[in-house]
Amino acid sequence: MHSFSRVSAVLSAVSGIKEKVPSLTETQIVWISVPILFMLFSVQRFGTDKVGYSFAPIISVWFVLIAGIGIYNIVVYEITILRAFNPMHILYYFGRNGKEAWISLGGAILCVTGTEGMYADLGHFNITAIQISFNGVLFPSVALCYMGQAAYLRKFPENVADTFYRSLPAPMFWPTFTVAILSAIIASQAMLSGAFAILSKALSLGCFPRVRVIHTSKHHQGQVYIPEVNFLMGLASVIITITFRTTTEIGNAYGICVVTVFSITTHLMTIVMLLVWKKNIIFILLFYVVFSSIEWIYLSSILSKFIQGGYLPFCFALVLMALMVTWHYVHVMKYWYELDHIVPIDEVTALLEKHNVQRIPGVGILYSELVQGIPPVFLRLVEKIPSVHSIFLFMSIKHLPIPHVAPVERFVFRQVGPREHRMFRCVARYGYSDGVEDSGQFARFLAERLKMFIEDENAFAVEKPENEDTDSPSGVSEGQTKPRKSARSVHSEEVIEPPMNNHVGRISSYSLQTIEEEKQLIDAEMKRGVVYLMGSANVIAGPESPTLKVVVVDYVYSFLRRNLAEGHKVLSIPKDQLLKVGITYEI
Repeated sequence: MHSFSRVSAVLSAVSGIKEKVPSLTETQIVWISVPILFMLFSVQRFGTDKVGYSFAPIISVWFVLIAGIGIYNIVVYEITILRAFNPMHILYYFGRNGKEAWISLGGAILCVTGTEGMYADLGHFNITAIQISFNGVLFPSVALCYMGQAAYLRKFPENVADTFYRSLPAPMFWPTFTVAILSAIIASQAMLSGAFAILSKALSLGCFPRVRVIHTSKHHQGQVYIPEVNFLMGLASVIITITFRTTTEIGNAYGICVVTVFSITTHLMTIVMLLVWKKNIIFILLFYVVFSSIEWIYLSSILSKFIQGGYLPFCFALVLMALMVTWHYVHVMKYWYELDHIVPIDEVTALLEKHNVQRIPGVGILYSELVQGIPPVFLRLVEKIPSVHSIFLFMSIKHLPIPHVAPVERFVFRQVGPREHRMFRCVARYGYSDGVEDSGQFARFLAERLKMFIEDENAFAVEKPENEDTDSPSGVSEGQTKPRKSARSVHSEEVIEPPMNNHVGRISSYSLQTIEEEKQLIDAEMKRGVVYLMGSANVIAGPESPTLKVVVVDYVYSFLRRNLAEGHKVLSIPKDQLLKVGITYEI
C-alpha cells in the first residue's frame, strides 16, 4: 500500500506540469517522477526527526496554500457550494445517478486517502499532536480545497481530469506546483516511516525475516530505518511508476488498499473494545454496525475496479503474507525443536565426562537464543570435537524496549554447573539505540564484567562441604534445587564476622586468594584468544511431511535464510574468530 501511495502522490504532483508544458508526454512525466522517487528513498536513512524538522515549514505552507486557493475558488466561482454540507444532498445524488453514484464512491474514497497513515504515525508522534494537527490544520485545509474544486467544476465541468491545477490562479501556479512536489515527498516519507515501524514490530515477534533495523531517534522507539526494506519498496515504486504510467489504475489499487485498511482497523478495534476495554456490548455493536456498513459500501464500489489495477495490492499482499507466515512457522518450529532437545544443566558434568571432553586454552562464546539449558548445538560440538575452551560462555543477545542499557548492567551472568567447569550463562542486554560493540571492545568489556561477577560470587558464596552444591550470588545457579544458606550460618572459622556498625561481610584470606586466581586466569585466557561459536542450523522437513510443508521448509525458508544477513555480520564478529557448528533440525 505504501508503494501505491507514494507513486500516486508523486505522479499527481508532477503531472501538473502539463498545464504549462502541454507537449510533455506520459513517458516524459514518468521519467521526471522516477528521480523524485529515488530522492525520496535516499533521504530515509536520516530518520523521521531530521526529515520532519527539515520539511515541516514546507508542509505548513502547503496547507495554507490549498486552504487559501479553496476559499478563492468558492468565492469566485460558486459560494453556494457550501450547501453540500447538508447530508440530504447525498440522497439526492444517489436518486439522480443510481448505479453510477455507487460506482463513483470508489473515486470519492480517494479524497480521504492518507488518513490511515495516522495509525502508523502513532509510533512517531503522540496522540495529542496527531489530534490537534488533524482537526485543526489538515481537515479544514483539505475540506476547503475540495470544496473549492467542486465550485470550480460547477463553472467548468469539462476540466474534471485535472481540476486542481486548472483551478489555480495564474500567478500561483509555479509556487503551488513546487510546494506540491515537495509535499508529496513529505507525505510519502511519513508513510515509509510507518511501514518501517510496523515491520520492525513484526521482526521482533519472529514474523518477518531477519533484517538490519537502525533506530534513528534516541527518544522514540518507533522511529526506525530498515535498509533492505527501503531498497525493495523503492524498487517496487519505480517499477509500478514505469508500468502503470498514469494515476488512474494506481488510484484504483490504492483505493482498495485504503478501504481494506479501514475495514481491518474497525474489526481489530472491535476486538480491543470487547476484550481489552470491556465496553458495553450494545455500544460495541453500534460501533461495529455503523462503521463496517459504511466501509463495506465503499469497498464494494472500489472492488468494481479490481481488473483495472485493483488486483495488484492483493498480489503484493499474498506474496508478503506467504513469506511472513513461512518465516514465522519455521522460526517457531525450530525454537520448539531446540527446547525439546536441550541438555539439562544438572547433566553437564555427565555430558563432559561421557565424551571425555578436553579443556583447551582460550575463551569460547557460544551464541544461542535459549536462556535456559544447554542448546543442542553444544551437544553436537562435544560429540564431533570433544574439546571445550578453558572458559566457556553461553551467550544470548536481548534487545529491550528502552533507549539505552547502562554499561554496568549490560551483562547478566549465571554459573552453569560446578564452579570448576568455569562455564557461564551470559545475557547481553541492549537498548534500541545501543550499538553492538566491535569484537575487541566486546571481549574486553565482557572480561571485566565476568571478573566482577567472580568477585561478587566469592564474596557472598558459602563454603560448603564437598558433597553440597554451590550457587551464584544472584540467587540460585542453573540446575540447583537446594535452598541456599545465609552467610551468618557458616562456621566462624571460614568467615570473619563484621563489626556491629558495618553490615558488609569481609572476605576470608582463602576467598581473596581464590578471587585473584580466577581473575588472573580470565586475563590469561583472554590473551590466548576468544573464539565465537555459532550454530549453523539447516532446517528441513521430516521424512513423512506433506508436500506443502516440504516446499515451505526446504525451499521457501531455505531461500530466505540464504539471502538474508547472517548473524555474525549483525554482531560484527571477525571471520578469523568465528567457528560455525553445523546442525540439521528435522521439523
